[in-house]
Amino acid sequence: MTTKAKIGILGASGYTGSELVRLLLAHPRADIALLTADRKAGQEMRDVFPQFSPYKLPKLVSLDGIGWSAVGLDLVFCALPHATTQKVVRQIFAEAPSAKVIDLSADFRLSDAASYARWYGHEHFAPELQKEAVYGLVEAYREEIKTARLVANPGCYTTTAELPLLPLLKAKAIEPDDIIIDAKSGMTGAGRAAKDAMVFSEVSEGFHAYGVGHHRHMAELDQEFSKAAGRNVVVTFTPHLLPMNRGILATIYVRCASGRTADDLHRLLAAAYGREPFVHVLPFGETPQTRHVRGSNFIFIGVAADRISGRAIIVSALDNLVKGASGQAIQNMNLMLGFPETMGLEQVALFP
Repeated sequence: MTTKAKIGILGASGYTGSELVRLLLAHPRADIALLTADRKAGQEMRDVFPQFSPYKLPKLVSLDGIGWSAVGLDLVFCALPHATTQKVVRQIFAEAPSAKVIDLSADFRLSDAASYARWYGHEHFAPELQKEAVYGLVEAYREEIKTARLVANPGCYTTTAELPLLPLLKAKAIEPDDIIIDAKSGMTGAGRAAKDAMVFSEVSEGFHAYGVGHHRHMAELDQEFSKAAGRNVVVTFTPHLLPMNRGILATIYVRCASGRTADDLHRLLAAAYGREPFVHVLPFGETPQTRHVRGSNFIFIGVAADRISGRAIIVSALDNLVKGASGQAIQNMNLMLGFPETMGLEQVALFP
């Protein structure tokens, strides 16, 4: 019988935590051995999410007092609120140095400590681990992820924008100073905590922008785009909230580099991702919809020519809870533990 990896999920009562549970229950090499949720400690997972009623899962426990060496986990997913993971990860590595960690918050995504402090308003609590963390965009950092013990899972908006744009920036096929990312997310992207602005009557039958000009994902985008371009890149990015549960759709406006066309951009993306299991580039001129990827670990990318000569419109769509969070995290887990990369992630999208 094949040995299973012992997995812990910290913050299992949130949307990304529950999505990790959903996906890992179908993973043949994963054994869910620990689930934490401080406010729900002592409850069963079925009490928080009734869809898990048929499954035998560990009882939810508090983070306080966990003996990490005694638990003996092979890998820990941290689905905790931003700024709470740093001290927890430091403790895990101090008590269980052989464990691996995938953080789904923003705590380790920025490699520069000064940039983190500027965008998040406080010094990093584990700067030595911040330097060690590998950015978990599989298609860009696959080899580094395989040997990492700490992976920073990318943000959902950033994944939607980076996968279409990184190959084009590396190929110098677009102008780095003329990128506009207009992105829309479903409600689960805002988390599960009760907030007045997120109740049904506040968001239904409406559509609004937020974080205009100062959203924290901008730092992550600038970091990765600058690496790809080999120079400083600052993009225009505006997120919007849609009255739907899942999905992100990004409409990206770019200016082609001299001598390049929208057709060239499409060919570059098709070549870059031709063998990638979860990146699907549509035929030229076609664009995706969020319903095409709902519940799956896919990102669909479409490229179309703008009516303005020398410009192109790129549209990308993914499920913010899967490829934008928990599915991508499991993709990282598979690489870190030596499993087939697609294991447990072969779900076809739910349509309609």
